[in-house]
Amino acid sequence: MIVQHKYFNRDLSWLSFNYRVLLEAEDESLPIYERIKFLSIHASNLEEFYKVRVSEYWGTILKKSFSEGNAEDAEEILKQINAEAARQQTESIRILENQLIPELRKNNIILYQDEKIEPFHQPFINEYFDEEIFPYLEPVMLMKDQIRTFIRDHRIYFLIRMVKDGYFHYASMKIPFQKVPRFIQLPDYNGYHYIIFVDDIILANLQNMFPGFMIESVHAIRISRDADIYIEENKISDIAETIIQKVKKRKIGDLNRFVYDSKMPPDMLDYVCDVFNIRKEELIIGGKYMSLEDLINLPNPVSKELTSQPLAPLTIPAFEKREKMLTTIQKQDVLLHAPYQSFDYFIRFMEEAAFDPEVKEIKVTQYRVAEKSSVIKALIQAAQRGKKVTVFVELKARFDEENNWNNAEFMKLAGVRIIYSLPGLKVHAKIALVIKNKADAFAYLSTGNFNEKTARIYSDLGLFTANKSILKDVRQVFDVLEENKTQNNFLHMLVAQFNLLPTLKLMIEREIEHVKSGKKGYIILKMNGIQDEAMISELYKASEAGVEIDLIIRGICCVIPDQPYSRNIRITRIVDMFLEHSRIWYFYNDGQQDLYLTSADWLKRNLHRRIETAFPILDPVIKQDIIHLLGIQLQDNVKACRIDENLNNVKKTNGSPILFRSQTETYRYLQR
Repeated sequence: MIVQHKYFNRDLSWLSFNYRVLLEAEDESLPIYERIKFLSIHASNLEEFYKVRVSEYWGTILKKSFSEGNAEDAEEILKQINAEAARQQTESIRILENQLIPELRKNNIILYQDEKIEPFHQPFINEYFDEEIFPYLEPVMLMKDQIRTFIRDHRIYFLIRMVKDGYFHYASMKIPFQKVPRFIQLPDYNGYHYIIFVDDIILANLQNMFPGFMIESVHAIRISRDADIYIEENKISDIAETIIQKVKKRKIGDLNRFVYDSKMPPDMLDYVCDVFNIRKEELIIGGKYMSLEDLINLPNPVSKELTSQPLAPLTIPAFEKREKMLTTIQKQDVLLHAPYQSFDYFIRFMEEAAFDPEVKEIKVTQYRVAEKSSVIKALIQAAQRGKKVTVFVELKARFDEENNWNNAEFMKLAGVRIIYSLPGLKVHAKIALVIKNKADAFAYLSTGNFNEKTARIYSDLGLFTANKSILKDVRQVFDVLEENKTQNNFLHMLVAQFNLLPTLKLMIEREIEHVKSGKKGYIILKMNGIQDEAMISELYKASEAGVEIDLIIRGICCVIPDQPYSRNIRITRIVDMFLEHSRIWYFYNDGQQDLYLTSADWLKRNLHRRIETAFPILDPVIKQDIIHLLGIQLQDNVKACRIDENLNNVKKTNGSPILFRSQTETYRYLQR
C-alpha cells in the first residue's frame, strides 16, 4: 500500500517555533531580563508575521492578483492562525503578570500594573504628564460616517468611552511613543525601584483632558497592516525606483489584525468595528498592555546580574600571527564561527583588501548590512583608492529596502559600481571576492549576512579561502549577477536556479543506494526552515528506505515526524542566547562525509525564487570540526526540543541526567 505523504502548514509550523521562543520567558534558570527579552522577541516576531504572512492569506481570500491558492482553504488556515496567535498572546500576558513582574519585585523592581499609584509618586507623575506628555496628545472624537481617524500600525491607541447628557461618546488617542519612552523610571522609595508604563501616566491624567465628559472606560488597541511589497517585475523599467515608491506606501497597507483589550465591553467593540470597518476575522484578543515587544527597553536599575552576560568573542589563532590575513588565507582555508569568534575578522579582511596595493578588484553581495556599516566603509575606501568595486545590492530584502538603497546611493557617490535586484529573483547568496590578478584571488563565503550588528547574536559560519576551484565557481556566480549569464559549469559550488536542486536530489538518492547495498545511510540537515514539499518527499523516501536523518531546524518545519514514512527522521529545535542561523548539509556518503555550508534554507522561495549558494568544505580539519559541532547540537538536552506529530515542542532529554547545553559547549570547544 502506498502511504500518502503529508506536510505541516508552514505558518502553523512557524507559530510553533514562536511559541518555543515564548517558553524561554518561563525558564527560571535564566536571568529575569533575559526572560523579558524573549517575551519581547515573541511579540515582535508575531507582529512581523501578521504584516507579511497573514497578508498573503487575505490576498488569497480577497482574490488579489498577486495571490495564489484556494480562498476557502486560506480562510480555514487563517482561523487556525488567529486562534493560535490569540492563545499565545494570552499566554504571554499570563507569563508577564504571573511570573516576570513578581520576579522583578523579588529584585526590588516594581513595575506598576493596575496598582493604585502611590502618593509619593503622584506629584512626579502629574508633573511629567504636564511637561513631557500632554503637548503630544491629540484625542479625536469618533462618530460613525462623520468623524473617523486613520489608525497607524505599530502604534498603541486608547479608545475612550465617555458619558455626557446620558449618551455615550467615543474618542481615540494615540500614545506618543516616538516622543516619550514607553517606560518611565520613577523616584526610588524605601529601597525599591519603580517603573511605570507611559500608558498608565496618561490614564492617571486622562479625565482632565475631557472636561464636561465622564470617562466610563478606556481600552488599548493596536493594528497590523499589510507590509509586503507586490510588484510585477516584468512590467517595470526601473526596479529600484518602483521598490522605493512601494516601501513609502507600506504605512497605508490593508489592515489584517485588530488587537483589542479583552476587557472592552462587547457593545463598545461592536461600535469600534463598525466605525473602522473591522472584520470579525481580523479580531485578536489582547490585554491591557499592547506592544509587549517594547519590553526589550525595560530599564534595569539594579545590576548587570539580572541580564545574561555576553560571551567574550574568541580569537582565531591562524589570524593572530603578524602576517596579513590574505597571506594566511593563501596558505590555508580558515573558518569563522560568529558570534563565538569575532566578526571583526571579516571587517579586517575587507579593510586589508581595500588598502593592499596588489588588490585590483572587490566584488560583494549585499542583502542586509548594519547601519553605519564598517563593511560599506571599507568598500568605499577601496573605491577611493582606485580599486574596481562592484556591489550587488538586493533591494527586495524585506524591511531593509530603504537602508540598502541609501547605502547603495552613498557608495555610488564614492565610485562603487552598484547592480540592483534581478527581475523575478532575490539574491540571497553571501559571497565576497577579492581579486589581485587572474591567478590570485580570495573569497569569503558565509551562511549569514555581512552585518556586524546581527553577527553578535546570530550564529553563522563563514569560510575564508583561496582554493582556486572554489574561486572559479565564485567568479561564475558574479558573472550571473553582473551579466545574467545562464550557461555555467560549477565544479564544486551548488547554485540555486542552476545545479543546486538536481545535486541535492542525487546526494539523497546516493544515501538510499548505500542503504540498499547494505551500507550506512545518514543525512544531517541544519537550517532555519524546511518547507518545499518536493524536497521533503525526497527525505520521506530516504527515511522509508532506511536512511537515518537528523534535522536541526530552528523555525518553519513542514516535515511531520513519527509517521510510517518518516520513522527514521528526527527533528531538533534549539532556541538559546544566540539565534541559530547557520545552514549545514551533511551526507555520510559511505564514509566520505560530504559537507556543505550554505545560504539556503529548504523553503520554496530559497530553492525556486532566489540565487543561493552552497559551498563544500574541502579542508579535512575544518570538516571534522563542523561535523563535531553538529554532534554537539544533537546532544543538547537543555535548550533543545523535538517536534512531535502535533507540532508540540517536546523537551529533549537524550536519556542522560547530565545537562548538556550546545551553545555553551560550542564555545568551550572553540576555546580549546
